[in-house]
Amino acid sequence: MDGELSAVDHGEAILNFKGRPTFSAYSAGSHPAGNIHPQALRQLELAHLPTTGMRSKSWDEFEESSAPRLDFVFTVCDNAAKEVCPVWPGQPISAHWGLPDPAALRGTEGEVERAFLEAFVTLHRRIGLFLSLP
Repeated sequence: MDGELSAVDHGEAILNFKGRPTFSAYSAGSHPAGNIHPQALRQLELAHLPTTGMRSKSWDEFEESSAPRLDFVFTVCDNAAKEVCPVWPGQPISAHWGLPDPAALRGTEGEVERAFLEAFVTLHRRIGLFLSLP
Protein backbone atom coordinates (compact mmCIF):
# COMPACT_ATOMS: atom_id res chain seq x y z
CA MET A 1 0.00 0.00 0.00
CA ASP A 2 3.02 2.26 0.10
CA GLY A 3 4.49 4.05 -2.89
CA GLU A 4 2.83 4.38 -6.23
CA LEU A 5 -0.42 2.55 -6.60
CA SER A 6 0.26 -0.81 -8.09
CA ALA A 7 -0.92 -4.15 -6.77
CA VAL A 8 -3.57 -2.29 -4.83
CA ASP A 9 -5.03 -0.98 -8.09
CA HIS A 10 -5.02 -4.48 -9.49
CA GLY A 11 -7.15 -5.67 -6.60
CA GLU A 12 -9.62 -2.81 -6.96
CA ALA A 13 -10.06 -3.37 -10.69
CA ILE A 14 -10.27 -7.17 -10.48
CA LEU A 15 -12.79 -7.25 -7.63
CA ASN A 16 -14.93 -4.50 -9.14
CA PHE A 17 -15.09 -6.48 -12.39
CA LYS A 18 -15.38 -10.06 -11.11
CA GLY A 19 -17.41 -9.25 -8.00
CA ARG A 20 -20.03 -6.98 -9.49
CA PRO A 21 -22.76 -6.29 -8.52
CA THR A 22 -22.17 -7.83 -5.08
CA PHE A 23 -18.92 -6.04 -4.27
CA SER A 24 -17.54 -2.54 -4.69
CA ALA A 25 -13.80 -2.37 -4.16
CA TYR A 26 -11.60 0.59 -3.29
CA SER A 27 -7.83 0.75 -3.22
CA ALA A 28 -5.96 3.05 -0.92
CA GLY A 29 -2.55 3.39 0.63
CA SER A 30 -0.91 4.69 3.74
CA HIS A 31 1.39 6.93 1.69
CA PRO A 32 -0.22 7.40 -1.76
CA ALA A 33 2.11 8.66 -4.46
CA GLY A 34 -0.56 10.67 -6.24
CA ASN A 35 -0.40 8.69 -9.47
CA ILE A 36 -1.02 5.21 -10.82
CA HIS A 37 2.09 3.36 -11.96
CA PRO A 38 2.12 2.93 -15.77
CA GLN A 39 2.80 -0.81 -15.42
CA ALA A 40 -0.28 -1.21 -13.21
CA LEU A 41 -2.37 0.43 -15.92
CA ARG A 42 -0.72 -1.73 -18.58
CA GLN A 43 -1.60 -4.97 -16.76
CA LEU A 44 -5.20 -3.85 -16.31
CA GLU A 45 -5.49 -2.85 -19.96
CA LEU A 46 -3.98 -6.17 -21.11
CA ALA A 47 -6.64 -7.94 -19.01
CA HIS A 48 -9.34 -5.69 -20.52
CA LEU A 49 -10.31 -4.35 -17.09
CA PRO A 50 -11.71 -0.83 -16.82
CA THR A 51 -9.44 1.83 -15.33
CA THR A 52 -11.82 4.79 -15.57
CA GLY A 53 -12.04 6.73 -12.35
CA MET A 54 -9.07 5.03 -10.69
CA ARG A 55 -6.98 7.41 -8.67
CA SER A 56 -4.40 7.50 -5.92
CA LYS A 57 -6.17 7.50 -2.54
CA SER A 58 -5.14 7.61 1.09
CA TRP A 59 -6.72 5.13 3.44
CA ASP A 60 -7.59 8.18 5.59
CA GLU A 61 -10.53 8.74 3.21
CA PHE A 62 -12.15 5.57 4.55
CA GLU A 63 -12.08 6.70 8.18
CA GLU A 64 -14.46 9.58 7.47
CA SER A 65 -18.16 9.34 8.29
CA SER A 66 -19.05 9.91 4.61
CA ALA A 67 -16.92 6.94 3.47
CA PRO A 68 -18.53 3.79 2.12
CA ARG A 69 -19.13 1.06 4.70
CA LEU A 70 -16.41 -1.58 4.49
CA ASP A 71 -17.20 -5.23 5.09
CA PHE A 72 -13.72 -6.55 4.27
CA VAL A 73 -10.28 -4.92 4.34
CA PHE A 74 -7.36 -6.66 2.67
CA THR A 75 -3.88 -5.26 2.97
CA VAL A 76 -1.70 -6.50 0.15
CA CYS A 77 1.78 -5.01 0.17
CA ASP A 78 4.36 -6.63 2.39
CA ASN A 79 5.19 -3.20 3.82
CA ALA A 80 1.61 -2.82 5.06
CA ALA A 81 2.00 -5.80 7.39
CA LYS A 82 4.58 -3.81 9.34
CA GLU A 83 2.40 -0.71 9.62
CA VAL A 84 -0.24 0.12 12.16
CA CYS A 85 -3.51 0.12 10.26
CA PRO A 86 -6.33 2.45 11.16
CA VAL A 87 -9.31 1.26 13.13
CA TRP A 88 -11.93 0.91 10.44
CA PRO A 89 -15.48 2.08 11.20
CA GLY A 90 -17.88 -0.84 11.57
CA GLN A 91 -15.07 -3.30 12.36
CA PRO A 92 -14.86 -5.04 8.96
CA ILE A 93 -13.23 -8.43 8.57
CA SER A 94 -9.58 -7.87 7.75
CA ALA A 95 -6.78 -10.02 6.38
CA HIS A 96 -3.30 -9.55 5.00
CA TRP A 97 -2.62 -10.91 1.52
CA GLY A 98 1.07 -10.07 1.45
CA LEU A 99 2.90 -9.58 -1.80
CA PRO A 100 5.97 -7.61 -2.73
CA ASP A 101 5.11 -4.11 -3.95
CA PRO A 102 6.02 -4.14 -7.65
CA ALA A 103 6.27 -0.32 -7.67
CA ALA A 104 9.13 -0.56 -5.18
CA LEU A 105 11.22 -2.77 -7.47
CA ARG A 106 14.24 -1.08 -8.98
CA GLY A 107 15.28 -3.20 -11.94
CA THR A 108 15.15 -3.45 -15.69
CA GLU A 109 11.96 -2.65 -17.57
CA GLY A 110 11.40 -6.39 -18.07
CA GLU A 111 11.88 -7.15 -14.37
CA VAL A 112 9.41 -4.43 -13.37
CA GLU A 113 6.87 -5.62 -15.94
CA ARG A 114 7.24 -9.21 -14.66
CA ALA A 115 6.74 -8.05 -11.05
CA PHE A 116 3.49 -6.30 -11.98
CA LEU A 117 2.29 -9.35 -13.90
CA GLU A 118 3.05 -11.63 -10.93
CA ALA A 119 1.16 -9.30 -8.56
CA PHE A 120 -1.79 -9.20 -10.95
CA VAL A 121 -1.92 -12.99 -11.37
CA THR A 122 -1.65 -13.57 -7.61
CA LEU A 123 -4.43 -11.12 -6.79
CA HIS A 124 -6.62 -12.43 -9.61
CA ARG A 125 -6.31 -15.95 -8.17
CA ARG A 126 -6.89 -14.85 -4.56
CA ILE A 127 -9.90 -12.73 -5.47
CA GLY A 128 -11.35 -15.63 -7.47
CA LEU A 129 -11.01 -17.88 -4.43
CA PHE A 130 -12.52 -15.20 -2.17
CA LEU A 131 -15.51 -14.85 -4.49
CA SER A 132 -16.09 -18.60 -4.47
CA LEU A 133 -16.67 -18.61 -0.71
CA PRO A 134 -20.30 -18.97 0.41
